[in-house]
Amino acid sequence: MSILKFSSNDAPQVNPMLESLLQDYSIEVMPRTAAKIDDFRDLLPQNTRVYVAHIEGTPIEEMVDTAKRLKNEGFDVMPHFPARIIKDQATLSDWIARYQGEADVKQALLLAGGVDKPYGDYHCSMDLLETGEFDKAGFTHLHVAGHPEGNMDIDKDGTTANVDSAISWKQEFSKRTNAKMAMATQFCFESGPVIEWADRMAASGIDIPIHIGVAGPAKLQTMIKFSMACGVGASLRVLKRRAKDVTKLLLPFKPDEFLTDLAAHKASNPNFLITNVHFFPLGGIKTNATWAMENGGASAVPANQS
Repeated sequence: MSILKFSSNDAPQVNPMLESLLQDYSIEVMPRTAAKIDDFRDLLPQNTRVYVAHIEGTPIEEMVDTAKRLKNEGFDVMPHFPARIIKDQATLSDWIARYQGEADVKQALLLAGGVDKPYGDYHCSMDLLETGEFDKAGFTHLHVAGHPEGNMDIDKDGTTANVDSAISWKQEFSKRTNAKMAMATQFCFESGPVIEWADRMAASGIDIPIHIGVAGPAKLQTMIKFSMACGVGASLRVLKRRAKDVTKLLLPFKPDEFLTDLAAHKASNPNFLITNVHFFPLGGIKTNATWAMENGGASAVPANQS
């Protein structure tokens, strides 16, 4: 087993503001990609929150096995609960019981899910929250989706009316639950619109912490493909501008500028709602983890060090 560390001579220069923003970052994996990693302790700081994405068609057994494996390796596990693929309350209760009984899971990301037609009783994360099952099971953290650039599946007219209404509802719900709530957002590429959105949320009375979604380093073509598939909006223009420069087409696109801008804004505005970074490792988990480490995200002691 390798150990993540730099000698004093080869340690890269780290921006202290970016390092501060990267503390307690989280990262997302799927069971099939997690299976390719021999040991996550070689890549991530101890106690890193790892979201386990539940894609339609993935058996719950694979989800729970992945959660158990990550928990045993020393990580905080937050599986997805996609409302539209959960048939009924009995299924929801069964999933919760499996995660808790086999993997000691006490955290969840609740979201609508990537299917158009619900399998059964639930359409959105609010439906799941209203069941009371997570509170009854003693979950310590409940995260919900955030949409800095809106969501055309929710607001087909291009406005943000419905997503804003949902956030207000979740804000009120956050006062009624014992669990800590946060918004984990879709990934974005341009800091200006994100800062404006977060400030607009605060001005409207929202105080739920925001964990900003960030695409880890990946080829530009990969970024554009996932962005279009995931409905990333206005900030896609950053990638399109980059694509016009043929000298950069084969170079990986990294989140340096985006996160440095957010880190500088947060340093100047301590009450900024964005508190954490959540990575989508589009270019691979190892590539993403290495970038995070090189930019200060490994200041926590990895699980395989004393």
